[in-house]
Amino acid sequence: MPNYIYWICYLIIINFIAVILTAADKHNAKKHLWRVPENTLLLIAALGGSPAMLLTMYAIRHKTRHKKFMFGIPMIITMQVCFVYYLFFR
Repeated sequence: MPNYIYWICYLIIINFIAVILTAADKHNAKKHLWRVPENTLLLIAALGGSPAMLLTMYAIRHKTRHKKFMFGIPMIITMQVCFVYYLFFR
């Protein structure tokens, strides 16, 4: 099995986790329950879950007023795209 299959599986899993954590944080915010720490959300984004997290944030309107997320997540995506570009086309 080629190595890139493992990376694809990893990205699918980390993006799924990003969606679940973002939706859970929105749900818990509405119910005044324990929230997912912002640093945890940003870490999951940095580990590869940023595309799904950004789409989920827009879809459920969660964290869209926080500059840390509205500028941070696109910045993370940009850095990830640059990193992948560097790996493949250096």
